[in-house]
Amino acid sequence: MTAMIVPFAQDGSVNYTIVEQLTRNLVAHGTDTLVVCGTTGESPTLTWDEEYELFRVVKQAAGSAKVMAGTGSNSTREAIAATEKAAKLGLDGSLQVVPYYNKPPQEGLAAHFRAIAAAVPEFPLMLYNIPGRTGQNLLPETVAQLAELSNIVAIKEASGNLDQVSAVRRLTPPTFKIYSGDDSLTLPMLSVGASGVVSVASHLVGDRIQSMIRAFEAGQVNDALTEHLALLPLFKALFLTTNPVPVKAALELLGWEVGEPRLPLIPCPDPVRQALKQAMVELGLLTQ
Repeated sequence: MTAMIVPFAQDGSVNYTIVEQLTRNLVAHGTDTLVVCGTTGESPTLTWDEEYELFRVVKQAAGSAKVMAGTGSNSTREAIAATEKAAKLGLDGSLQVVPYYNKPPQEGLAAHFRAIAAAVPEFPLMLYNIPGRTGQNLLPETVAQLAELSNIVAIKEASGNLDQVSAVRRLTPPTFKIYSGDDSLTLPMLSVGASGVVSVASHLVGDRIQSMIRAFEAGQVNDALTEHLALLPLFKALFLTTNPVPVKAALELLGWEVGEPRLPLIPCPDPVRQALKQAMVELGLLTQ
């Protein structure tokens, strides 16, 4: 899965033409599912109207690839309303982030996700645990309770804690899917039962990430490790400052007119840009 950026025009509006072009390019280079309006898509600075139009445009351009809507919120009512609309648009599922800033206890988190699931009982939901941004960790025991619901089918785990991932795998049925929320942890997480990654780096190396996952699944662990180690400098460079600042800069280096991030994010600092360029040259994505 690719956590898709949102391109902006010079005036700061969403550039839907580039959205369509980027969608087709990602699908052609290893992406099975496009995750729209998540963290990488700068969702905190998008209006609901912009988000719904992005869902529509990406769905139309995605062809046979699936489209997952980032419709989570720290307001349960808002999350329900947005998710209901995404379901009506015919999307394939929804990414539901842990409510941020208000730091609900585990019982509140469970009630939040249960309410959303009940509102769209036929619509698949993926939980999204990223405590570094939300201020609250969705514990494995809570995930296990939620996995009992028929339409809560997966989690994007970005806690960075492999023990936690192992605990989620131990407590949930095999049909419940775990996805890495960090490119650099994809291979380690596959080894403890994850199914794939919601990737930022796949904007640049989607085919290679897809090959790494397939190699692991085929039992070619050394080949997967070789690919992981080759891609590791790029994975790290993409998070030298706040995502999606570096990946937007990397796409600009490749000729994509994706524009600058919206405030309060700022353009990529020169040292980060230089580190990105070096990693991309080493992978053959750019010439010197």
